[in-house]
Amino acid sequence: MKIHEYQGKEILRQFGVPVPRGIAAFTVQEAVEAAQKLGGPVWVVKAQIHAGGRGKGGGVKVAKTVDDVKTLAGQILGMQLKTHQTGPEGQKVRRLYIEEGADIQKEYYLSAVTDRGTQKVAFIASSEGGMDIEEVAHSTPEKIVTIFVDPLVGFTEANGKELAKGINLPADSLSQFIDICQKLYKCYMDTDASLVEINPLNRDSKGNIVALDAKFNFDSNALFRHPEIVAYRDLDEEDAAEIEASKFDLAYISLDGNIGCLVNGAGLAMATMDTIKLFGGEPANFLDVGGGATPEKVTEAFKIMLKNPKVEGILVNIFGGIMKCDTIATGVITASRAVSLKVPLVVRMKGTNEELGKKMLAESGLPIISADTMAEAATKIVAAVK
Repeated sequence: MKIHEYQGKEILRQFGVPVPRGIAAFTVQEAVEAAQKLGGPVWVVKAQIHAGGRGKGGGVKVAKTVDDVKTLAGQILGMQLKTHQTGPEGQKVRRLYIEEGADIQKEYYLSAVTDRGTQKVAFIASSEGGMDIEEVAHSTPEKIVTIFVDPLVGFTEANGKELAKGINLPADSLSQFIDICQKLYKCYMDTDASLVEINPLNRDSKGNIVALDAKFNFDSNALFRHPEIVAYRDLDEEDAAEIEASKFDLAYISLDGNIGCLVNGAGLAMATMDTIKLFGGEPANFLDVGGGATPEKVTEAFKIMLKNPKVEGILVNIFGGIMKCDTIATGVITASRAVSLKVPLVVRMKGTNEELGKKMLAESGLPIISADTMAEAATKIVAAVK
């Protein structure tokens, strides 16, 4: 789960990480009132979407008068902001963050992320923070410094000194930097985050360090512990089909192809998509109905897939273990009738009650194309949509 920058800064503030003053705004009038309330000669008008690269995309602008704030807010609110993380379709801006101007002397990059390889928390820092951090990582990886924090020990002063040395931080800011890193680590652990990124982390002309941005990702499996974080969820930033699927405990992710996939098991779902591509097709989604799918669940899965106008055919690939093939067959038949299926449907099932399931499909009177192997199933659905 992702949240907006202004929400991330609220969390950082709670853990004692210094951030500039700012106010969220949903209308141009609210943006103007926010600037007036903050006061000062300079404000930053920031688009709030769940994607990076907002500055390069035109979603972050500096205003020097309240009238500028009004003009810029009017331009940014409602715009379809396109960045390298939104894709070509962009993301509509529905929220703004009006923030006081900052005295920027030097921009650094700092993030914390779970490293599964070491089973530790990786702290990543760079002396080259700002909008071009991806280019820095690509062209000059030696400017990216990584240390690994043992969760049994926590973030130590030695960890902080190592990071600070790696990014050539001036000595007069060292103690403050270590303090921020330790607070960031506590924030990361206490909120069950999977990523916390501050880019840029600013050092001003007086040597003070302030977080000028905040990006958070949270472990969705831990959200039951954090209702206060769930309250930050912005459904406008999420795929409508994925939201609908989550209501029925379906693991669904929209893709760009035209072949809908309904599979039980994440590994088999990945293999199914790979097989479709191997035989010249493009999957329209990842969809894992899980081990306990009911006919009702399968029907909902069909409905969600078919809401995508790009879907020209469906491949059902089932391994009957916990999930019995006859149960899936019942679901497929029920779903096909419920949605008045008009696109080709290929079904491949193996495992528990396989023969019963196949018999049910054959006797259903529906134009279902059967397949015995994944290769055969992929070949048939690719041919059917072409």
